[in-house]
Amino acid sequence: MKIGIVGMPNAGKSSLFNALTKSGAEAANYPFTTIEPNVAVVPVEDERLKLIAEQMGASEIVYDHIDFHDIAGLVAGAHKGEGLGNKFLANIRETDAIVHVVRAHDDANIIHPDGSVDPLRDIETIETELLMADLEQAERRLERVTKQARGGDAEAKAEQAWLEQLIPALNDGRPARMVPAPEDHPNVVKTLSPLTAKPVLFVANVDENDASGEVPAAIAEHAAAMGAVAVAVSSRLEAELVEMDDEEASALREEMGFAESGLQRIAHGAFQLLDLITFFTVGSGVRGQSWHLRRGLTVWHAAGEIHTDIQKGFVRAEVVGWQELLDAGGYSQARDKGTLRTEGRDYVMQDGDVITVKHTN
Repeated sequence: MKIGIVGMPNAGKSSLFNALTKSGAEAANYPFTTIEPNVAVVPVEDERLKLIAEQMGASEIVYDHIDFHDIAGLVAGAHKGEGLGNKFLANIRETDAIVHVVRAHDDANIIHPDGSVDPLRDIETIETELLMADLEQAERRLERVTKQARGGDAEAKAEQAWLEQLIPALNDGRPARMVPAPEDHPNVVKTLSPLTAKPVLFVANVDENDASGEVPAAIAEHAAAMGAVAVAVSSRLEAELVEMDDEEASALREEMGFAESGLQRIAHGAFQLLDLITFFTVGSGVRGQSWHLRRGLTVWHAAGEIHTDIQKGFVRAEVVGWQELLDAGGYSQARDKGTLRTEGRDYVMQDGDVITVKHTN
């Protein structure tokens, strides 16, 4: 997963990035600190893997990961190139989803480019730039496709029809993800690759003393209206916690009322956003590993996540739920209990499945 972190200048993007990745991306109190997107591969810890890996005597634990791309702050006029906007928009286009950081705290020591804190105004600024960038691209694309459609090309006709629905929607402030592609020609969206088709996770950057973990109502309501997901994180608090050892940080989070870290909240939000599930591979003397897969895909697709050669030689898979494996005490005991099953390539994966794929070389 490639997740682009965007927002207004000084919204807390780079501070959040630093806290989540410990990468030390420069954070300063002025716009455009980030010019090239900082990228970090961040492991997503999963307690379930820890438990079954320990039980099975795994040699090591390898967590699934998210690639976070810290993209510089956008400003009004970005789609016209204001504030290096064209470069930043191109960086966003390369990601799978967007984390939109919204400033929801009023710290007078942090400069706001518009002079005051207004989360909905800031959201509108970013969304307008993305909408306008998509609108300009869609209008140019429609001119070309219309000519192709006159020649009888079925794909071009489908794309033309979709673009003629998309352009009015963008003008009305509705993102491309709310205008579904025709079922018989789903690739028309990929051809345009609109920014507003990407799933969005709003991260409300709240005050460090706000231990409720609740997203401010205005941001939550807007996210729901836009078909997005929202979580609340204090970038400053996470930056402080990341400097502590794990035990001390966990104790302080518990004391302040945060059950999980900012990374965990954002990771879970991203999984929800992209409708992903987690599955595991683990064994004695080998590494235990977590993987992600689009919900609704099969064990054959899961085999492809592990290795394409395993997918090509797929014969069957042994499958057991992580809790069932833990309760049984191992694979042979789970087999005796009947909870370890043999499944064919069409088995639909469930969150928390532990699989062993049998394949030809």
